[in-house]
Amino acid sequence: MNKVFAGVVAVAAGLALAGCGGKPAGGGDPYAGLDDAIRAWKTDLSAGDASCRSAPAGAKCEMFEVSCKAQRNITPPETSQGVSAKLVAHMTWSGFDERGGEEPHSAAAQFVKVNGTWTRSAVKAVNPETCADQ
Repeated sequence: MNKVFAGVVAVAAGLALAGCGGKPAGGGDPYAGLDDAIRAWKTDLSAGDASCRSAPAGAKCEMFEVSCKAQRNITPPETSQGVSAKLVAHMTWSGFDERGGEEPHSAAAQFVKVNGTWTRSAVKAVNPETCADQ
C-alpha cells in the first residue's frame, strides 16, 4: 500500500512540476509554429537554391541542419505592429557545385512572427555557431 501511495505522490509531483516548463505567462509559446516555418525554408532551399538545382540526376541536397538560432530584439514600433517573436537562424546542407560535385552550403534567414504568422526574409551572413551578425 505504501508503494502505491508513493507512486501516486510521485506522479502528482511530476504533473505539478510540468507546469514549470518555462512558457511565458498569459499567452503561450511565442515560438509556436517556428518548426513548421523552418521546415518550409528547408523545402524552399531544396527546390530553389542553385546548389540543389545543380544536383546530378538521381541526387539531391541532403543533411540539412539548423546550426544556430538567435533571438533578435523587438522594437516598440514592431510590437505595436503585432510582432511577437523575431530571430535569425543559420542552416547548412550538402549541396552541389555547378558541375554537380558535392560541396557544403549554408544560408541564414530572419523569422518574424506577426499576429501569429511567421514570415521569413534573407539576411546577411551570420556566425554559424552563434548566429551573431558578422
